[in-house]
Amino acid sequence: MSDGAHLSWHTPDDEQVAEAKDALRREVRARRGHVSPRCRDELAHRLAAVVLTIPQVQAAGCASVYASRPTEPGTGPLLDALAARGVRLLLPVLGSGLQRDWAVYTGPDDLRERAPGRPPEPGGDALGAAALAQADVVLVPALSVDRSGVRLGQGGGWYDRVLEHARPDAPLVALLYADEVLDGLLPRSAHDRPVTHVATPEGWHAVADAS
Repeated sequence: MSDGAHLSWHTPDDEQVAEAKDALRREVRARRGHVSPRCRDELAHRLAAVVLTIPQVQAAGCASVYASRPTEPGTGPLLDALAARGVRLLLPVLGSGLQRDWAVYTGPDDLRERAPGRPPEPGGDALGAAALAQADVVLVPALSVDRSGVRLGQGGGWYDRVLEHARPDAPLVALLYADEVLDGLLPRSAHDRPVTHVATPEGWHAVADAS
């Protein structure tokens, strides 16, 4: 991944929104697929070090995180570091029909990939979708984030729906690579909840326009 490079993308009209989003997803996924395992591991440790400097993360007693897929910015070192600090960690659980749920992270040995393509999930008791309200900070995956905090996800809408249960005062921190931060604007739907912070292996910043 190049350091400090930024995508710039513009959608000319509403009829092209879905197609343009899919094209951007393919672009980001293809670029992530070329990152070597060794580089991904190094970037994962750098990302964890950055996230741990965010004041809201430092103060959190409970945080929502996720176990990254192989090509995503790695969250393994971050999970280990937060758990070592005694932070209660809520990880996503996908029920039947991609039902939204959460379970407590108890360590890497408890994570299971329950179906191909799905992120690893903890094996403990499901707490219900509303458990997200317990999180003092919510760390979310993203393929891209624009300057206003609008987040491009994988396309299934899982996080778009689940964030309805997050506390209004809980910071939403998107984890991604530096060249996935957009200079331009993504289309924003009525149900979108912009992230409040962006964290990459190069650093983090609050999104001034998030609302």
